[in-house]
Amino acid sequence: MARRPTGALPPESTGGPGAAPVGDRILTLPNLISFVRLLGVPLFLYLLLVAHADIAAVVVLAIGGTTDWVDGWIARRLRQVSRLGELLDPLADRLYILATLVAFTAREVVPWQFTAVLLARELLLLGSLGVLRRHGYGPPPVHYVGKTATFLLLAAFPVLLLAHATSAATATVAGAVGWALAWWGLALYWAAGALYVVQAARLVRAVRAPGVAA
Repeated sequence: MARRPTGALPPESTGGPGAAPVGDRILTLPNLISFVRLLGVPLFLYLLLVAHADIAAVVVLAIGGTTDWVDGWIARRLRQVSRLGELLDPLADRLYILATLVAFTAREVVPWQFTAVLLARELLLLGSLGVLRRHGYGPPPVHYVGKTATFLLLAAFPVLLLAHATSAATATVAGAVGWALAWWGLALYWAAGALYVVQAARLVRAVRAPGVAA
């Protein structure tokens, strides 16, 4: 029977010394914030694609993006870190990013090439997660590079939509700021993906190394 290599993190691991303990509670304030963020995804899609209420969609997207760090900060502050929260937070981030990309591509806010490059990174990460699961590991801990990339993308999207929905003068400034954030976010998103792949490869090699199997 294979055993976990020394130094590898088990699926339930959440961080190093000093990290807040992980609980099984569901009804916590951070989880409530994450649920509300999830509800904002279909609302944003309705406003942008059905109602064509672009300014309202900007507001929803901005709230969803700016509250990205709130649930995690509150969880650590109030010591309400939970396994459900560790799943909901990155899930909400990815749904916002994916839903926004699909909607923006449909409305021609961003070119399809930008969407394709970002979705390719998601496919790469999905493949890495599948390999980890086959070897008994859960998702890797969220890296600060990935969190920074997510923050930049979620900050860029409402600015890009604002550039699309406003007058020419405002659109020029907003477009420049939005695309600067978007390209930096995309670069860091791929950098974080590469880090996750390297981490997954090291864990798999450790499992396959001689002497690991008991």
